[in-house]
Amino acid sequence: MSGARWAYLGPPGTNCEAALLRFDGAGPDTEGAPFRTEREAILALEHGDVDRAVVPIENALEGAVTGTLDALALDAPGVRILAELVLPIEHCLVAAPGTQLSDVRCVVSHPQALAQCRRFLAQELPGATEEAATSTAQAARLVLDTPGRAAIANARAAELYGAEILRRGIEDEHGNVTRFVLLGLHGAQATQATAAGAGAHRTTVVFWGSGDEAPGWLVRCLGEFAFRGVNLSKIESRPRKVGLGHYLFIVDCAGRADDEPVADALRGLAAHCQEVRVLGSYPAAAAGR
Repeated sequence: MSGARWAYLGPPGTNCEAALLRFDGAGPDTEGAPFRTEREAILALEHGDVDRAVVPIENALEGAVTGTLDALALDAPGVRILAELVLPIEHCLVAAPGTQLSDVRCVVSHPQALAQCRRFLAQELPGATEEAATSTAQAARLVLDTPGRAAIANARAAELYGAEILRRGIEDEHGNVTRFVLLGLHGAQATQATAAGAGAHRTTVVFWGSGDEAPGWLVRCLGEFAFRGVNLSKIESRPRKVGLGHYLFIVDCAGRADDEPVADALRGLAAHCQEVRVLGSYPAAAAGR
């Protein structure tokens, strides 16, 4: 998709930018457009300011990226998932050149990265405070001018902004991976290479209903998949933001949305719900791809 603008969680140097460069369709003429949050990147696509968006949706250690889920479910009804990939993640502790580990009094990073390095922080920097940043790359930039602060970021961000790597591989588990999704507007098609990819497919669905306080309502909803032999690989609940106790549910199921068992399950689900929306139906990425 040459000449296109693709939004991503920026600034340059994030793992999200690295994922963008690996998606089919991102060519040498693709312009990366960094945004401060996942929501802002998704809304830029919804409003037609960019052609595609790439955002994280799930991490192996910390689970769902809630900013992405909320934006897709509630704020951007015209956006669909076109493809996904799973990217290995290595976190580094970085700081201004000359900083020693013993100098660090505050660690800055995206909340997901801080949580993914909880063991290292507790063991190596037990007295350090933590500060949230909008991205790991932004954190690497923030700590350069302030003594006593370090950031959790990747090695490319350290090189890009002139930070020094104090420790590599500080994530709690070295099999750490993040799942990223490529987004387009409803009706957009993935590139031929991605769309023609062989293997399993995944369909992501959001649903909610006025009967969500009735006993057994969620069981009946999920039963529409179980009765038809459709495997659910993930389910998340998020507040609908209409009052305490009301939730929306986002599920990943095996198969294409137009496969008869999946399509039939979605028709059955609609009988229980106010809203059923397919957020995307796309080739499933292999873990660690």
